[in-house]
Amino acid sequence: MEERTGIVTMKGRPLTLLGSEVAAGDAAPDFEVIANDLSTVKLSSFRGKGCIISSVPSLDTPVCDLQTRRFNEEAGRLGDDIVALTISMDLPFAQTRWCGAAGIENVQTLSDHRWARFGQSFGVLIKELRLLARAVFVVNKDGVIKYIQIVPELTSELDYDAVLKAAKQLV
Repeated sequence: MEERTGIVTMKGRPLTLLGSEVAAGDAAPDFEVIANDLSTVKLSSFRGKGCIISSVPSLDTPVCDLQTRRFNEEAGRLGDDIVALTISMDLPFAQTRWCGAAGIENVQTLSDHRWARFGQSFGVLIKELRLLARAVFVVNKDGVIKYIQIVPELTSELDYDAVLKAAKQLV
């Protein structure tokens, strides 16, 4: 498996990303993750809709909490042609609990804990922590990646305006 360094840090400490790097213009790799009801979900099941795929280390951390709440707010304004997904290594039970407490209704949380297929396919699996890097991928209705943002420091927020601008270009 490919290993990449020099891309992300946590509190200044360099981390290693596992998996192949993807680029804007690439076909988004299909992957399987686990939904909160323990069913299997594939990216290809969203074909025909634009997707904002938000990757976070854990919903139970302050920045991940803010990121997911922000996309929940924005997803309600983007319309039915765009789905917002948040993927983490959190167990589906923890995601369900967190969503209930946070009032999340417009973002679908998905778990990569079992196979790490999303993390490996999109090159955001952190070797040292077995968590996902903070990143966002905007994928069009045909399954092509249109925008990527990998946040260099895990404890920093992303540029929401740039992500939302890319997402609005899908409709």
